[in-house]
Amino acid sequence: MASESTCQVTVMVSYAPRQVAQVNLNLSQPCIVLQALQQSGLLTRFPEFDHQHTVVGIWGRKVALNQMLRDRDRVEIYRPLVVDPKVARRERFVRQGARRAGLFVKKRPAAKAGY
Repeated sequence: MASESTCQVTVMVSYAPRQVAQVNLNLSQPCIVLQALQQSGLLTRFPEFDHQHTVVGIWGRKVALNQMLRDRDRVEIYRPLVVDPKVARRERFVRQGARRAGLFVKKRPAAKAGY
């Protein structure tokens, strides 16, 4: 009598800033990311995340929907970026000005330039 092996998986989604939904699942092996997404119910709870176009990852690394899952994996559903990080950094630099931004803003008294 062979027992079927299972794996514990956590599926998470941050549907708004500082708002996280998490579902813990026990899935039978072998299982893939798409199965975990479907069984979690998060895709039906948050219809703005379409599993065809949504980017997913395991422990912070982007993976495909057919990626095999291992025990204690954390599947993350990523929101699309509202602002490109490079553009946001440029705009922040323009607002702050050159004297208040950069690596060497805080200078010690009587220190050489760049220290």
